[in-house]
Amino acid sequence: MRFATLVDAVPADNRPIVLPGATRWMQGRTLFGGASAALALVAARKAMPDLPPFRAAQVGFVAPVGENLSFAVSMVRQGRNVTQVRSDIACDGKLALTALMLFGEEREPNALHPAGKADPWPGPPEDNEDVGMNNPNYFTANLEIRRAQDEQGPGKPLVRRWVRLKDREGLDPVVEAIVLGDALPPGSMRAMQRQGPLSSINWSFNLLDPAARTRDGWFLAEAASDHADHGYSSERLRLWNYDGEQVLAGMQAAAIFG
Repeated sequence: MRFATLVDAVPADNRPIVLPGATRWMQGRTLFGGASAALALVAARKAMPDLPPFRAAQVGFVAPVGENLSFAVSMVRQGRNVTQVRSDIACDGKLALTALMLFGEEREPNALHPAGKADPWPGPPEDNEDVGMNNPNYFTANLEIRRAQDEQGPGKPLVRRWVRLKDREGLDPVVEAIVLGDALPPGSMRAMQRQGPLSSINWSFNLLDPAARTRDGWFLAEAASDHADHGYSSERLRLWNYDGEQVLAGMQAAAIFG
């Protein structure tokens, strides 16, 4: 299903809506994190169409995001170059997601230090195994997914996959990158001693390329645990484009159940 259908349904005001096709983008009881964060950005842009380019966000996944939604966008501070906006999503009248989003005008750079390219390089997506899942009741049915690492099963808590949306028509590349930036399960799943559910609690990320450029919609996504204990994991989330250039850098707390 086209993610653009969800984008089109987001209003420019706070009137309640029923999100069309939300059940096709679910992860258990909730719209998965990348989708809900992307819709919060869409709401901010629709409410305030003159915002500078999007740069970063701090997202709190407060409660499940379902079909019956309303959006609330408010200005936190508008400076000469940087604008900060709060974008909230309520589900059935209760807060489900809150995001502080940063937008910034481009300036003459006074520091140049490009992020390192993806290493090890898995080769282009076309050369890797298709590992997509087609369960129509799970959001991954909307994605093409290809393996991007040799390791399988238990081991180092890191997951790497090539990902892209099956239907990208009418979708802004930045929105597309945010959807895919939180598309993988936590890397800590490979360090779990027994099967059990996992859930993202927050997501803080910087968009390194404000245009989110890539080729043919493909991004190399990574989720890796830096530390897991006490039922939680500190995860590092990264996204590279088709040419191995980093597009997004983020961190996330995940709850590890079971």
